[in-house]
Amino acid sequence: MSEVKYQPVPFKPKVFAEQQGKKSHSFKAEYEALEDEFAALAALLQARQAAALTQAEVATRMGISKSRLAQIESSLGHQKNSPSLATLRRYAEACGKKLLIQIV
Repeated sequence: MSEVKYQPVPFKPKVFAEQQGKKSHSFKAEYEALEDEFAALAALLQARQAAALTQAEVATRMGISKSRLAQIESSLGHQKNSPSLATLRRYAEACGKKLLIQIV
């Protein structure tokens, strides 16, 4: 019997969004409306990766459960239960960073 090897399907969200945006103006508008949410999520994940920390490690440093940390990270992609500035500040500090907010 041959062994089945795991082969994940590559997914590139930006490429997908560009393709869908060309097909549907409403998709493009909705996607662009979430741009700041996606940028915030990317910043969180980059901070955690730069600190070489797992979700569990950041959660421990913040004094919250891993599932709550996962909720915080995922909430930025769908605008539900957005984390407070205090929570984002604690996340940044847990990663050895400082939270900065800019309006451009």
